[in-house]
Amino acid sequence: MKNLFLFSLFFSVFISCKNDTKDTTNDTAQTITPVVFDGVDTSIKPGDDFFNHVNKKWFDTAVIADDQVGVGSYRFLNIPQQELLKNILEEVSQKEHPKGSVEQMVGDFYASGMDIVKINNLGSMPIQPILNRIDAIASIPAITEFVATQVKSGDYSMVSPHISPDQKNSSLNILHFSQTGLGLPDRDYYFGENPSVKSIQEAYKTYVTTLFELVGASEAKKNAEIVYAIEKQLAASHKTRIERRVIKENYHKMAVSELNANHPNIGWNALLKNLGANVDSVDVRQPAYYDALNSMLGTITIEDWKLYLKAHSIASHDNILSTPFQDASFEYSKVITGQSVQQSRSKLMVRRVDQQIGFALGQLYVKRYFNEDAKKRALALVNNFQKTLEKRISNLDWMSDSTKVKAKEKLYAISKKIGYPDVWRTYDASIDRDHFFENVVALRKDDYQYELKQLNKAPNREEWHTTPSTVTAYYNPSLNEIVFPAGILQAPYFDLYADDAVNYGGIGMVIGHEFTHAFDDQGAQYDKNGNVTNWWTEADYTKFKAKTQQVIDQYDAFTVLDSVPIKGALTVGENTADNGGIAIAFDAFKSTAQGQDTTKIGGHTPNQRFFLSVATIWRVKTRDEYLRNYVATDPHSPPIWRVNGPLMNFTPFYEAFTVSPGDANYKVEDERIKIW
Repeated sequence: MKNLFLFSLFFSVFISCKNDTKDTTNDTAQTITPVVFDGVDTSIKPGDDFFNHVNKKWFDTAVIADDQVGVGSYRFLNIPQQELLKNILEEVSQKEHPKGSVEQMVGDFYASGMDIVKINNLGSMPIQPILNRIDAIASIPAITEFVATQVKSGDYSMVSPHISPDQKNSSLNILHFSQTGLGLPDRDYYFGENPSVKSIQEAYKTYVTTLFELVGASEAKKNAEIVYAIEKQLAASHKTRIERRVIKENYHKMAVSELNANHPNIGWNALLKNLGANVDSVDVRQPAYYDALNSMLGTITIEDWKLYLKAHSIASHDNILSTPFQDASFEYSKVITGQSVQQSRSKLMVRRVDQQIGFALGQLYVKRYFNEDAKKRALALVNNFQKTLEKRISNLDWMSDSTKVKAKEKLYAISKKIGYPDVWRTYDASIDRDHFFENVVALRKDDYQYELKQLNKAPNREEWHTTPSTVTAYYNPSLNEIVFPAGILQAPYFDLYADDAVNYGGIGMVIGHEFTHAFDDQGAQYDKNGNVTNWWTEADYTKFKAKTQQVIDQYDAFTVLDSVPIKGALTVGENTADNGGIAIAFDAFKSTAQGQDTTKIGGHTPNQRFFLSVATIWRVKTRDEYLRNYVATDPHSPPIWRVNGPLMNFTPFYEAFTVSPGDANYKVEDERIKIW
């Protein structure tokens, strides 16, 4: 099943600090080696464009590999990270290990996927039993029975169940259903008329046509048009990504008896039984989608639905079938991403192993590469940032004392997960190095059963929703927790030997970002226990909403690729966290010895080095196609605005670089947005 709703930075990092008067965590035998900020372009004024002031020379010379969509830091740090995982997988896959051991499972899974000769010899054979079952469908109930069966194998088409805490009772996991059913990246892609969107629509139709051809279907192009038409009808019922940010409007707990009466074609009783879900109510997050689906099941012919199910079933398995299927998938995706060359088989398999059995692989990664000192220092830093945010809350001039008490209670209720899980997830699947397709399906089934076992129970607070090796971080509002995996505890964000200014501007900003997510436009609607409830006074919440609207309005004015606007309402949560993250990190930095000093390093003051580090951690270059889709679908702003946006609101930046009226990003004091 697909899982939860998290606020993710897709990266993050740490260091160490003491929050009160002086940071003593660097007072060790370690030798501090100051980072050199090379490549600063002095022809670009800091107040005009700080991102390019720091990164333009790097950006102009950076080369994106043909098999990648970007290069630099941020999520692209997972590229070199995958080389470390590859080292592990190549080693363990070449040896025999006890059946069921971590080494055997990840090694044999990797080896099975690397045997492309065997995979190609099978052609479309592995998918044929699924297509035969679709051919045998003769009724609407048989459609939903097939759909439920496939969901249990990780093949999602027209329904999307997932299990996570009840938003009004976070101590209990319930079953949620979200809108789904599309093949394009977003509902808006079905209705766009500009040339770039049109090219993606045509590429998708070509992709579906090719899938039908590869399984020997006649009238493949006609079939693809039928599938596309069904998807477009479903898309019309979808809420937009911005509409889905409204927490309370995406929670509709309904009795199964009511749903069953309202949706006779879906047949909720039978659907839930086939899913193995014993419940009397479910949360239907976007009811309009299921209303439309129920209606369409009665108006679209069974034969057309069978084409839809075939297209989605093949697409769900295309990258674990023979090379022609993988090529078809890539030809479609490259129109969206701009990536010109497929990645090597080993790169693809490293990603798949991490995605499907990543907590087994993560054990080997942590054992080989993770520095336990980083975990200790990260925890110390996180604890101290908590104290810094407490002080900032105390000093807010727009919040009443009663709401401040509630905010601090929530702040100190946040739990912290750093490095890797205390309890490792295990996998109940038999992995055979000679059967790649079956291995993938077995792990998908295990994922489903793993999640299903959590239904109607208290949330598993030991569970992680990212693998330890991934360069990412997230805040989970339902459990009120922040999570920093081992993968991000490395340079350029975290460096045990860097001076504090660099670490606070790097991982400090990230930690502050994750804490602020507990109080962004969505996180602020959850209380300290993870329940969606109002813990604000009416006047305070009105002021808060006005401030987040300022963030929306400000970012609406930003563009990339000359004329593509940022969606302020889509990115408001991440933008709020970016603004808060920098402010919290700077306050914490100013409590350190270096933060209280003025000694220059490399020609820059400590404060300047802090902001140079902020800009450096967003040193990213992407393909235009990728960036265009990113802006349309991602809740994070593009890197340039994750630097320039918050800094134009932050007065200490103005002071550090003498930003003055006339500079492009200068704002007068009362126009600088401050929330947290």
